[in-house]
Amino acid sequence: MSSALSADYQDKAEVLAELERRRKARTIAVTVDDGEIKEQLRSLNQPICLFGEGPADRRERLRQILSKIGEDALKKTKEEEKIDDNKDNQETWYHEGSVRLRDARIWLADYSLPKAKQRIDRMKLESSTTNNTLITANRRDLFNKLRTFEIICSQVGDTRPISGCELSPDNQTIATSSWSGLCKLWTIDNLNNLKTFRGHTCNVGTITWHPQSTLSQDRTAVNLASCSVDGVVNLWNLDNDEPMNTIKTHQPNRVSKLKFHPSGRFLATCCFDKSWRLFDLEFSLEDEILYQEGHSKAVYDIDFNCDGSLALTGGLDSFGRVWCLRSGRCIMFLEGHLKGIISVNFSPDGYHMLTGSEDHQVKVWNLRERKLEYTISAHTNVVSKALFDKQSGNYILTASHDKTIRLWSSPNWTHIKTLTGHEHKVMCADITKDNEYIVSSSFENF
Repeated sequence: MSSALSADYQDKAEVLAELERRRKARTIAVTVDDGEIKEQLRSLNQPICLFGEGPADRRERLRQILSKIGEDALKKTKEEEKIDDNKDNQETWYHEGSVRLRDARIWLADYSLPKAKQRIDRMKLESSTTNNTLITANRRDLFNKLRTFEIICSQVGDTRPISGCELSPDNQTIATSSWSGLCKLWTIDNLNNLKTFRGHTCNVGTITWHPQSTLSQDRTAVNLASCSVDGVVNLWNLDNDEPMNTIKTHQPNRVSKLKFHPSGRFLATCCFDKSWRLFDLEFSLEDEILYQEGHSKAVYDIDFNCDGSLALTGGLDSFGRVWCLRSGRCIMFLEGHLKGIISVNFSPDGYHMLTGSEDHQVKVWNLRERKLEYTISAHTNVVSKALFDKQSGNYILTASHDKTIRLWSSPNWTHIKTLTGHEHKVMCADITKDNEYIVSSSFENF
């Protein structure tokens, strides 16, 4: 008798539980969008469509499933997917290196460690011997000088937009690249054309100087490098108007930017196949010694710190990464921009970094403290260039598609001056080491 009563009570409890579940199901809010319903069913590992099932039936099935497993099941699934996406964004890919890469890393360590020690010793000496009042006075004089900057000369550089401009190490010559496929050299005083390089057959993204060019580098050796959207990288000397070497390893992927290592031995390239690469100019250029992935979209810009031990990359995935060239590890992940990073730059102090983005912002990062130090709402359009002054890092320059160039104090990050004059978006800009001149190039061929 007792067992029969127990079974009866159990049946009644199950009926009541089922009634409660159905009541609860009627209160669950479910979207009426059939596409969203299918996505939600898929995320719950349920079939998105049953034979003969219409949208209304499918919606009711989802409601019944949620009444059994809980309304927060979809929310948990979305959170798990978000965590997985973040893991994917931060995942770093390493390829097995060659003996040449191992030897290059040893060489880079031997080169950069003494440089780092000299820099640190110099900074310690300056901080202990320099009067704070004198530092403040010198900075004030510099900022007053910057406020007087005006246009002194302009030149039609090409028939197509001027994509890049960079000053030579001796501050006497400007190199420009154009969407016409031509690269040119100009005098800094009156913008007279010195030479035209012919070798690219499509839009050139940028041109950069060897760190010893116009100083100790022989004119017949590699003095400049340029890259184009068809994946071609050309190396130039100062005597010929045709490339002395051509790198086609990236093809058919676009090469957006490139940069010489401070030693001048290596050349880094940023590629739209989500990688950046390192070439040893003392060996064969047919194969890179380093092929580094890590970004989820195209790598757009790269820069080295003054010691030559670190590389900073910015990608169209809106993230930046700091790489140790001695070990190959990614030692810092820069997360904060809402859109792709277009420009990156190291400060002369070796540990402050800039990133300029399509979200109109410039962010200042501190490598020592591993943090975002400041965000500058710099412009009203894409930030095409962001860089510290090359002497001391006392101010930064930002250029933008909003047609302006702006100067900001460092480390206060306050606005100093806005330079106007371009009638179209500014593509690139650079500063002389003595802070006497600023050069810029724009979409309007100037």
